[in-house]
Amino acid sequence: MIHRTLTTTTVAALALALAACGSDSGDGSGGEGGTTTLHVAAAASLTEAFEEIATDFEAEHEGVEVEYQFAGSSDLATQIEGGAQIDVFASADEANMDKVADSVEDPQIFATNVLTIITEPGNPKKISGLDDLADPDLAVVVCAEQVPCGAAATTLTEQQGVTLDPASEESKVTDVLTKVSSGEADAGLVYVTDATAAGEDVETVETEGADEVVNSYPIATLTDAAAADLAEDFVAHVTGPEGQKVLQDKGFGTP
Repeated sequence: MIHRTLTTTTVAALALALAACGSDSGDGSGGEGGTTTLHVAAAASLTEAFEEIATDFEAEHEGVEVEYQFAGSSDLATQIEGGAQIDVFASADEANMDKVADSVEDPQIFATNVLTIITEPGNPKKISGLDDLADPDLAVVVCAEQVPCGAAATTLTEQQGVTLDPASEESKVTDVLTKVSSGEADAGLVYVTDATAAGEDVETVETEGADEVVNSYPIATLTDAAAADLAEDFVAHVTGPEGQKVLQDKGFGTP
């Protein structure tokens, strides 16, 4: 089974229509050939790990297709508040899960993550730590503060006494990664998992104090999930041994 990934724009356009139509049954959305679709909204930093988890989950659940919406957690929370048809929500922080507390069931922490500085390969600007990011001659990109990676960046820089004047503030961590790896920016703050996934496309710089600013990732089923049983199975898979192994292999910390 091939799982699908939707863009934020696509889900925004469909949200009202899906909310108006409602669910067909407790078994989720019906697809072509009798497939059942499980709708999962997940933080952008989970993309690589959750794609692998979906492959394993679909292999264990014949006739099931996992359809992902990867975006910034704040955007996903807004989509849920707006009535988008979502069965499972995985956030990169507890604050955005709290925003939709009335719409979810029993959130569980399933992973943790911390930030790191990234530069272009070879670190041409010779950046050695957070203090260097305050250099006005550097183009530094971070996540917007309402996004978990942005909130973490604000906490980290405040704790280290560093004031940044970013060239841009992105809506999701993968956009920060793209701007640095493409050479559009000199440096950025991303999760260690994103830096690991990027491989040789970026270089990491030791980031003092990063281990003290830990983002906890909660996951929960939606109270009105169309595929309620499958949603519970998916959460159990993510929090169970198979899902945890995938997450840890991608660099996530344990709950």
